[in-house]
Amino acid sequence: MEQPPTGGAGARVLVVDDDPTVAEIVTGYLDRAGYVVDRAGDGPDALALAAAHRPDLVVLDLMLPGMDGLEVCRRMRGQGPVPVIMLTARGDEDDRILGLEVGADDYVTKPFSPRELVLRVGSVLRRVRPVADPPADGSGVLRAAGLTVDPEARRAVKDGIELALTVREFDLLAFFLAHPGRAFAREELMRDVWGWDFGDLSTVTVHVRRLRGKVEDDPARPRLIRTVWGVGYRFDPVTAEEG
Repeated sequence: MEQPPTGGAGARVLVVDDDPTVAEIVTGYLDRAGYVVDRAGDGPDALALAAAHRPDLVVLDLMLPGMDGLEVCRRMRGQGPVPVIMLTARGDEDDRILGLEVGADDYVTKPFSPRELVLRVGSVLRRVRPVADPPADGSGVLRAAGLTVDPEARRAVKDGIELALTVREFDLLAFFLAHPGRAFAREELMRDVWGWDFGDLSTVTVHVRRLRGKVEDDPARPRLIRTVWGVGYRFDPVTAEEG
């Protein structure tokens, strides 16, 4: 059997899947990679476990009996930010996009390699404490157009009000602030923000749309995160401030 990657360093992961075989395999791989793993077979058990022992990350099956994964994700996020990797059936693009819309940070399609899932868990957890490219003043805090992003504290503020961002939304905003005025293709953002060399580019599109909903005064007419037709997106703080 292939050996799982290591490096969990004791982070707590909650695995939520009603298939006991899948849950057991995933739990075994995560455990051998150094994670502390809790298991739940349905939504209510998952919420109870998350309340008792706040996880550092949740691996969440979309298709759960009774309360589905989307509702579980919404309720968990209502208790505070937590990274979520959603498990979806292969080919269900609409379900994957729905998962991203409610705040999933990543998804893996079934059937999947447990080793790949462990790598995705490690990737998301590493992004919880990223260090964005520092600004010229060396402070590490990024500021533009009424936004302040502190990558070390994982804190983002707009006009004095703290923003409730998912892990990937925060990473994307920090990346944009660190590279003002430069246009990035979705493939570049997937590589530089998500750390993936390939994947579903709708992931980037959905996260940009969600981020606009939190940082733009009028998300339907964005002035900060601009669409560059035929290319991708550009963070444009100067134009927004002048407007």
